Amino acid sequence: MKTFYKHILALLSIAIIFSCENENVKDFRDINSIEVLPELTSGSVDFSNYVALGASFTAGYTDGALFMAAQENSFPNILSKEFAKLGSGAFTQPLMNDNIGGLAVGGNRIAQPRLVFGGAGPVPLESLIGPVTVTTDIALNNPTGPFNNLGVPGAKSYHLLANGYGNLANLSAGLANPYFVRMTGATPDASMLELAMAQNPTFFTLSEIGGNDVLGYATSGGDGSSSITATATFDFAFSTLVTTLTSGGAKGAVTNVPYITDLPHFTTVPYAPLSPANPSFGPLIPTLNGVFGQLNLVYAYLQSVSAISNAAERSIVFSTTAASAVVIKDETLTDISAQIAGVLNASPTFPAFVQSFGLPVQAAPLVANLLGTIYGQTRQATADDLLVLPSRSIIGTVNTAMYAYLVGQGLPANLAGQFSVEGVTNPLADKWVLLPSEQAEIKNATDAYNATIANIAASNGLALVDLNTILTQATTTGLQSGNFTFTTDLVTGGLVGLDGIHLTARGYAVMANEFLKAIDATYSSNFEASGNVAKAGDYPTNYSPTLQ
Repeated sequence: MKTFYKHILALLSIAIIFSCENENVKDFRDINSIEVLPELTSGSVDFSNYVALGASFTAGYTDGALFMAAQENSFPNILSKEFAKLGSGAFTQPLMNDNIGGLAVGGNRIAQPRLVFGGAGPVPLESLIGPVTVTTDIALNNPTGPFNNLGVPGAKSYHLLANGYGNLANLSAGLANPYFVRMTGATPDASMLELAMAQNPTFFTLSEIGGNDVLGYATSGGDGSSSITATATFDFAFSTLVTTLTSGGAKGAVTNVPYITDLPHFTTVPYAPLSPANPSFGPLIPTLNGVFGQLNLVYAYLQSVSAISNAAERSIVFSTTAASAVVIKDETLTDISAQIAGVLNASPTFPAFVQSFGLPVQAAPLVANLLGTIYGQTRQATADDLLVLPSRSIIGTVNTAMYAYLVGQGLPANLAGQFSVEGVTNPLADKWVLLPSEQAEIKNATDAYNATIANIAASNGLALVDLNTILTQATTTGLQSGNFTFTTDLVTGGLVGLDGIHLTARGYAVMANEFLKAIDATYSSNFEASGNVAKAGDYPTNYSPTLQ
């Protein structure tokens, strides 16, 4: 028996040893299957004092506002967390007072709270949670600097050099920016560049300089209320910024300017949104086509006598089977208001047409002149036109100013209302539409800015982040980053926030990683290779309405 037990114990011991050996082999194999990343190195850069200069992207602006959570997810703040691993100092931001957004001056609101997702699309915060108090008041409670993040929403290239741009006393004259007023403290006339240099930065980012130089023109539909910055002005500003920032030996990373017309602010609203299935529009199509049929005959006649050369382009016809394009004013067309009125007044059948609307025959000259005035430079939109995002809330509504004008001209209220419908009988004004010619102006300016940026970045040895290519990729094929594919679709694309222009927090994380890639390539650091990058999934694509 003892011999039997000895054999059993020996077999058990062998089995245990064999089992342990197998487990050790398994563990050894698992260890070797884990990728060992290199240690993070800074390359040739001193990240100890990082300062960010720029506009709304730098600030973290999103969903139509600036607020605390968004600032904490700004791309410079995300970058600062990676730089901190190499011993950089604290990164201070001029945080807003709440997560509501908006600004006030002495209790009077001057900027609205943020947008939120309302189930079908972006809506104002207050439409979901009721009235709120904007607590960030630039006359009462500005934070104390200095600030490493000098991102100022709305700043154009030359504003970064402008003294007094942060002085509250200049606000009423339009010479100051309320977001910058919050940063200047005891030196209200200091420029953005001067505040940056006062901190002796060792590394800087200069982002989206030039974006606002074309954005105001674009968002206003090129209506003349905001002009595109001249290339020479931009060149001087950008050159001065880089020369000054690098004068003390600092290194940095800059971005070029994307084609902003690829953003959902300009691509979301279709040019042909008028559906015959819409009960407010469909039943009116025969009457509308009757009215515009008269004008179309005038266009054809004027072309036949060589008064115009584009009757087909001006003709307006609404379909009973498919969605129709909106009617727009196109200032590039020859104004033929007087010719329209002249042809109609000379037509023997026009008085009867006027009577069909319940008007006396004596009203024919009035109606002829009104039709000429309204439709002298109009056409239906095409796929080459871009409608700005706010236009979707006004298409199909009554333009009260036009209504009041027509009533004042003697039209009955019901008829005045019928001829005041935005995009249907009242042509969409210039501010709602970017024409192809206006888009070309934006592209030409952007290309000129980007040529300057590329040349200056190369001659100064700066890292260049190609935002232009990145946005184009997101627009066309989708931008792959980590486990996500980003597009520029409003709400669902993940990259652009609810205002259709500024990035989501997740988009800013992607932007931060693009900076890190460019810094690695230029300065031999290894943020990407060492795994020290932002994880996009850690950042939200929208903020809850209850976040306050």
